[in-house]
Amino acid sequence: MNALLKTTAIVLEKPENICLSELDLIPATTDDIIVEVEWSGISTGTEKLLWTGQMPSFPGMGYPLVPGYESVGRVIQADDQQRFALGQRVFIPGSSCFVAVRGLFGGAASRLIVPAKRAVAVAENVGEEVILYALAATAYHVTAGLGNEQPDLIVGHGVLGRLLARLAVLAGKQPVVWEIDAQRREGAVGYQVVDPQTCAAAKYKTIVDVSGDAKLLDNLVSHLAPGGEIVLAGFYDTITFAFPAAFMREARIRIAAQWQPSDLTAIHQLVESGNLSLADLITHRASPQDAAEAYRTAFHHKDCLKMVLDWRTRQ
Repeated sequence: MNALLKTTAIVLEKPENICLSELDLIPATTDDIIVEVEWSGISTGTEKLLWTGQMPSFPGMGYPLVPGYESVGRVIQADDQQRFALGQRVFIPGSSCFVAVRGLFGGAASRLIVPAKRAVAVAENVGEEVILYALAATAYHVTAGLGNEQPDLIVGHGVLGRLLARLAVLAGKQPVVWEIDAQRREGAVGYQVVDPQTCAAAKYKTIVDVSGDAKLLDNLVSHLAPGGEIVLAGFYDTITFAFPAAFMREARIRIAAQWQPSDLTAIHQLVESGNLSLADLITHRASPQDAAEAYRTAFHHKDCLKMVLDWRTRQ
């Protein structure tokens, strides 16, 4: 019997307890490719909830687990029927290829096995910024559906808020972005980023919240134009709101679902064509050996927009 292929992975053994472990991989099938990972990103939304232990329970949830759904690497094995060449750089939105550890979402590892249909081939001249494809697809999904509008107001100027704003500008809109942190108001091109306290009387037709702060909903309703829509595009636990104010405005509240393969395809085309820039969004980098500190930095340092683990540096 052949020995199982192994990988080095970030393992969240329990909340706030991260280690680097060698894991066995489930054998690849003819539908899979094997990828040597170059970079993986740390999500300050879903992964922070996993790290703190505040992630709501849903199928697949539990510890120990390998986090991450933003990985870029090179194909080192592919069946003859697959469309990928050896050495081809690809984006992978996570994996569930581990023998004894949950893959939720399974992207933070040095080597991954993934169904070929889930991988996206990317150009050779792009690198670590491709880890942002999943967040960009999330932003695209917010407004891509039939009847969905580009935002007039975006709440939060983190990476997801910036991607939403860039896509809105591409669509001919000039949204306003609320950001309470003065340092994070920098970096806008084609749109305004303001302190929400300066907008006490403003009304907006379409508001997209990416802050993940459930306590903001009543305030957002108060800034909604009659018949307007609030889109919840962050990740929340319990949402409550005062009904009368929403009733008086005939408000619509929509939850943005997970991005779909068509959203990822659209983002890939926008990036490869040069229409959508992913520049200036990655601010911090670390080696997997320093993962514990990297995760703390990603979650707690206001100057960290996006943290990337560079698997090429592992020893």
